[in-house]
Order: sequence, then structure tokens, then C-alpha cells
Amino acid sequence: MTDINAFEQPTEAGFGDYVALLKPRVMSLVVFTAFVGILAAPVSVHPVVALAGILFIALGAGASGALNMWWDADIDAVMRRTMKRPVPSGRVQPGEALGLGLALSGIAVVMLGLATNLLAAGLLAFTIFFYAVVYSMWLKRSTPQNIVIGGAAGAFPPMIGWAVATGSVSIESAFMFALIFMWTPPHFWALALFMKEDYSNAGVPMLTVTHGRKSTRKHVLVYTLLLVPVAIGGAFTGIGGPIYLTTAVFLNAIFLRGAWQIWRRDETQAEADNYAVEKKVFRFSLYYLFLHFGAILAEAALKPYGIGGW
Repeated sequence: MTDINAFEQPTEAGFGDYVALLKPRVMSLVVFTAFVGILAAPVSVHPVVALAGILFIALGAGASGALNMWWDADIDAVMRRTMKRPVPSGRVQPGEALGLGLALSGIAVVMLGLATNLLAAGLLAFTIFFYAVVYSMWLKRSTPQNIVIGGAAGAFPPMIGWAVATGSVSIESAFMFALIFMWTPPHFWALALFMKEDYSNAGVPMLTVTHGRKSTRKHVLVYTLLLVPVAIGGAFTGIGGPIYLTTAVFLNAIFLRGAWQIWRRDETQAEADNYAVEKKVFRFSLYYLFLHFGAILAEAALKPYGIGGW
């Protein structure tokens, strides 16, 4: 009944509702990492081309968000974190979300190809398909590894940005992809631990639902241990340097400590302090990724002055 009533609310959509369909918070991370991918590339890019590349990558990310909200409207309606989104709340009709997502997808891919190159456009098209179809329609509801595999969708933007600048992929762009890909599971599992029953109520096979919270805590630690060498190893690629290395060592030490604390806790301790550690690790994980890419950007910006890089 919750699902049906949510869609029957006669609320008129405003401009902000259509913006919300594009998941602007996610889009901001996509834009930033794609921007770093462009500027970290070893070639200069005309500002107009770079701006066009960022714009159409952002549109592609927004299109993915709209398609995801269209498909997930039924489970969004029963999750506390998502029930106020435009579609489950009834402010935007599912067909409108689908139409907007498909239209923006076409515009973003075609225009990115015309403004930059076919490789970048192809990577963007694959990213939209992966997020909307492979992750949203298949993985999310069928396997507890949904976040592990689905994390690839959020990892492509810096690789697309690199392709905008160079027309190719490289070890450096593969590293940026790997950094986001390996960061995604501990980031989302920390969130899942304190979202309580949201995922089980929605029937989403998140690891907390299928394997329990104790197993999820172990997975947070294991994936963080796997993430650390990837993150620090990036310092020794063409986009690394002393600034990045210092940043990565510091951030990974803090992140690993947080994952260790999560692993050592049980539900009784977590409930006693309202999941304070889990929430703290989740919030830090957002800064973790931003600061890693900020360090890459700093290395690129200082390299012409003989400071950035090795």
C-alpha cells in the first residue's frame, strides 16, 4: 500500500524536482573526478573543449540518475532514505523520469562525441548503460555483490575525462578508475550498517541483509585493506608525486583505522552510541575520495612549475 499511495499524491512538480531526478550530489562528484581526469592528462586541452566535455559528462551522469530513479521508484518508496525522491513522492511521474533520462542520455553521448572524440562518447554510453541496466535493473536486486560490481559505473568519469583530453586510456586513467572502484564497497557498506532495516524492507539484497552485520563489518575491513595499496600505489604513476603520496598515506591510515574500529564493534555497541563510528567512517569516506583527487589535481597544477610529480 505504501508504494501505491506514494504515486497517487496529486503534487505538482517544480523545477527543483526535475533537478533532483539527476542526483546532483552524485553529479558533483562525477564532475569533479572527470575534471581531474582532464587536467591530469599529459596534454593541453582547449578550455572550450574541456568545458564541453565536463558539461556532457555531467548530463550523462544526470541521465543515469533519472533512469535509476524511474526503475527504482518502487523500492525508493519504502526506504526512509529515498521515499521523498520526486518519483516515489508522486511529484514526478515515472514516464517523465524515463523520458528525461533517455533524452539526456542521447544528447550527452552524441554531443560528447561531436565535441571531443568517439572513445570518450563510447565510454560515456557504456557508463550510462552499466549504471541503468547492469547495476539498477540486474545487480542491485539480485546479488549482495551489487555494490562491488556496480561500483564500476561511478568509477568511469575520470577515465572519460582522460579520454576527452587524450583520446585514449592509460595506466593513469585505469588507476583513477581502480581508486573509485575499490573505495565504493566500504563506503556504501558503512552506510548500510546504520541504515538499519531500509534495505531489508525494500527487498534489496545488500550484504547486511544476506550475510548479516558481522559479515558486513568484516567485508568493510577486507575491502579497505585491498583499497590501501591501490590508493598509495597511485603515487608512483604518471599523475602521482610527493603531494599525492603524503595525502594518500595520511588518509588511508585514518580510513584503515576506521574500518578496524567498525570490524571490532558488535551491534550492541553500535546501537548504544547510535552507530557513531559507522557514521563517522561514512562521512570521512566522502572526504577521502575528494582529497585523493584533489591531490592529483594539485600535482598536475604544480607540475609546470617543477614542483608537482616526481
